[in-house]
Amino acid sequence: MFEEENAQWGLVHALVLDGKGGARSIARTELDDLQLQGHESLWLHWDRGHPQTQTWLRRSSGLSEFSCDLLLEENTRPRLLQLSDSELLLFLRGVNLNPGAEPEDMVSVRIFGSAQRVISLRLRPLRATDELLVQLADGKGPKTASELILYLAQYLTNKVQDLVSDLSEVVDEEEEKLDADERYAPEHGAILQIRRRAAALKRFLAPQRDIFGQLTRIKLPWFVDDDGDYWNELNNSLTRYLEELELTRERVGLVLEAEDRRLSVRMNRTMYRFGVITGIFLPMSFLTGLLGINVGGIPFSGSPYGFMIACSMMVAVAVGQWWLFRRLRWV
Repeated sequence: MFEEENAQWGLVHALVLDGKGGARSIARTELDDLQLQGHESLWLHWDRGHPQTQTWLRRSSGLSEFSCDLLLEENTRPRLLQLSDSELLLFLRGVNLNPGAEPEDMVSVRIFGSAQRVISLRLRPLRATDELLVQLADGKGPKTASELILYLAQYLTNKVQDLVSDLSEVVDEEEEKLDADERYAPEHGAILQIRRRAAALKRFLAPQRDIFGQLTRIKLPWFVDDDGDYWNELNNSLTRYLEELELTRERVGLVLEAEDRRLSVRMNRTMYRFGVITGIFLPMSFLTGLLGINVGGIPFSGSPYGFMIACSMMVAVAVGQWWLFRRLRWV
C-alpha cells in the first residue's frame, strides 16, 4: 500500500532501518513528522525522472542547493564528494540488466549519505536495490547508513562479476572450437561485439575503482570501524574484474589473429597448389599448341601412331616435372 502511494510522489522505497538488519516501510506523508531513534536510519530511494522528486529534493529534503544540483545532473561520472557536517555524495554505476537493454549501457545510482539518512536516486530500475530489499525483509540487511551504502556498492559490483564471467566463458568456447576444428570460423560480428562490450565496461568502471580506493581511506564519524576493510575488498574485486576485461579484450584479439592466420595459410596453400598444377600443365600446353599449328613438318603427322607418341611425350614431361618438383621439395 505504501509503495503505491509513494510511487505517485516518485518515491520508490521509503524504509526505516531498525539497526538489527531489518526495516519497515513508511509512507511519503510520514516523512515530515518522522522522528528517528538513535539506532534507526532512514533510506529514501527516489525515481530521478519523476517530476515530484526534484520538487521534494529542493524544498523538503534539507539538502543544499549545491547538493541538489549534483544529484539531479543529467550526466555524471562516478565520483565521491565530502560535504560539511560529515556528509557525502557518492555516484556509482552498475551494469544494465533490465530487459532489452545492453549491459554496457550503464545504470547509475546517486547517493547522499549522512549519519542517519541515505537518499538514493535512480533513473532506471536497479537489481541491486531489489536484492537489498530481500535482505532487509529477511532481517539480514544493513544495520546502519554506512552499511547501507556499502551493501549497494557490493551488489552493484557483484553484477559486474556475473557479466565479466559470461564474457570470459564465451571467449573460452570460441578458443576451444578453434582448437578442436581447423575448419571452424568464428562469427566476426559476435566476437567484435564482445571486444567492444569489454572495452566499454572497462571505460565506465575504471573511475569507480578509484572511488572505492578513496572510501578505504575516509574516516567519517558515522562509518563503522571495519567499513574501510570492506571498501578495500570491493576495490580489489573491481580491480580484478577490470583486469579480466582487459584480458578478455586481448584474448578476443588472439582469436581473431588465429582465424586470420588460418585463412592466410589456407589461401597460401591453395595458391601453392594452383602454382604447382600450372607449372605442370604449362609445358604440356606449349607442346599441344606447337603440335596444333597447321603447317608442314609436324613430327609424326603421317604415322598412325603419332597421337600415341605425342601423348606419351606429354606424360613423360609431366612425370619428369613431378620428379623434379619432388627433388626440389616443392611438393
